[in-house]
Amino acid sequence: MLQINDLVLDAWGRRFFDHASVTLPKDAKVGLVGRNGVGKSTLFKVILGQMHPGGGDIGLPKKARIGSVDQEHPATPVSLLDTVLEADEERHSLLGRLETAPPEELGDIYARLIDIDADRAPSRAAEILAGLGFTQADLARPMSEFSGGWRMRVALAASLFAEPDLLLLDEPTNYLDLEGALWLEARLQKYPHTAIVISHDRELLNNSVDHILHLKDGKLELYTGGYNDFERMLGEKLRLQEATRVKIELQRAHLQSFVDRFRAKASKATQAQSRLKMIAKLPPVSAIIEERVTPFVLPSPERPLAPPLLRLEGASVGYGGPPILKHLDLRLDIDDRIGLLGVNGAGKSTFAKLVAGALNVEKGKLHRSPRLKVGWFHQHQIEAMDPTDTPLEIIRRIMPEDSEAKRRSRLAQFGLGFDKVDTTVANLSGGERARLLLNLVAMEAPHLLILDEPTNHLDIDSRRALLDALNDYEGAVILITHDRSLMELVADRLWLAADGTIAPFDGDIEDYAAFVLDRARQAARSPTQVKPEPEAPPPPPPAPVAKPKVPTGTARRRAETAEAALARATKIVAELDRALADPATFGDAAKAADLGRKRNDAQVALDAAELEWIVAQEAYEALK
Repeated sequence: MLQINDLVLDAWGRRFFDHASVTLPKDAKVGLVGRNGVGKSTLFKVILGQMHPGGGDIGLPKKARIGSVDQEHPATPVSLLDTVLEADEERHSLLGRLETAPPEELGDIYARLIDIDADRAPSRAAEILAGLGFTQADLARPMSEFSGGWRMRVALAASLFAEPDLLLLDEPTNYLDLEGALWLEARLQKYPHTAIVISHDRELLNNSVDHILHLKDGKLELYTGGYNDFERMLGEKLRLQEATRVKIELQRAHLQSFVDRFRAKASKATQAQSRLKMIAKLPPVSAIIEERVTPFVLPSPERPLAPPLLRLEGASVGYGGPPILKHLDLRLDIDDRIGLLGVNGAGKSTFAKLVAGALNVEKGKLHRSPRLKVGWFHQHQIEAMDPTDTPLEIIRRIMPEDSEAKRRSRLAQFGLGFDKVDTTVANLSGGERARLLLNLVAMEAPHLLILDEPTNHLDIDSRRALLDALNDYEGAVILITHDRSLMELVADRLWLAADGTIAPFDGDIEDYAAFVLDRARQAARSPTQVKPEPEAPPPPPPAPVAKPKVPTGTARRRAETAEAALARATKIVAELDRALADPATFGDAAKAADLGRKRNDAQVALDAAELEWIVAQEAYEALK
């Protein structure tokens, strides 16, 4: 479908592609991966013709349609549904021709409309829009009424609806919530043509693509399978490369030793020259240079607070009008890891502001520990940064009493070396800005971290570093993210924002994913078949299936909790066994029978605790 032949591209004083070549199969779903700044988005610009390479070429079939989502859809007076329908240019053109075409052409036009299934287009567009979070009532609203973030979703919906032969998506989940990301993951699996997706979302790369295209050192290499398969094959390749290098270096040293010993002897001169030629023919194999990611610095609170950190009783919160959230009855303790679920607009950010102290309750009670320190990261902080500021100026304001060396040392711990500390914010990458802010909000060792979409600008390795830091952090965490992998590995419990309140969700991420996709299917009824009606509340979440499951929270904490529960169950069984071993126990038949029943119940509990500990320990060992 796509052929890249000997591509060379120099831009902004550096080489992005150095004679790179790759061929993508037809209808492949490809994840384009690589460290931040290596040129992934630049490759898209070359494919789209927005940048011209210095050498090589891009090969595509004739008349191949390319679709991408470069920017938000403009704020026009056209309705949402019609905007998406117009993305199918052939259908839109044929419908327009029906108004002016002579009678003898109408038959051909109608035949073509039937061929492309034009009648089903409105229901297909409505299904896509519902999956991306739009309601039935939104379909008739003009584009000018939607914010920039929602118009980005419209642009994505239009590209998916048009179904181009080659679809290019650059970090599509960055402007989606978890619900939209889950839906997109399922949608990409069924996309009928070739798609290339730049993403740092491990779950999307494992579940939605069948090839990984790795960009490194100006070269492109294609691997079959998802991201986990790619990591395994890349690790094996690097291991073999290192083994080959060691073998060749040993051979080189052996030959050189012979040359050094006998070069001066006339009788061995010919053999020495022969071995010099053999040395020259040995292939060069470069040493493996491990790419290291600077860890995040999330210091734990020095002194834990008495539980609870905060408690809400019948609380309501809003912005002066009708409450955004009401009937809040929640409790947060020092070891809680809460994953906050819910569609955009359900009140997740409002709840974060309430917990962070930026909003007050309007009704009910909020009990907060007076010594509670909160670190709050959210995306608006990145947007609000002064573009002329530098990391060194920012840290000077935060550490006014410290020496310059100590400030620079702290920035180096954040991953900003000497070449970055005087760089303006405008010239820092999104990942560098996110890394700076994440470390800054945690500097004072807060008892609670509130992280609202912390991974939007982080690559996969940086996300893993953030996960490791969160697992080592010993305070409470409230996490809002579209990164399913991070949510599964950090959150011990899930809370769902829906219907104007927040309540515990009885299930795990797999249950929630099924719930989201089922809700999207129900919301995607054809607008040509359904009359407008008030928006119904979402159906209750499904009850979790009773089966042993790998914990989805912090693996280490789960393993410790399971081990403690196993110890308690073992102790209870041992105490009952001692009682039953005492002959005096059987002097009272009723008491002996009661102890026997308790012993049976305790054994069942012990078996369950042992199974939970085995599963938790295996998950922890796998994560380590």
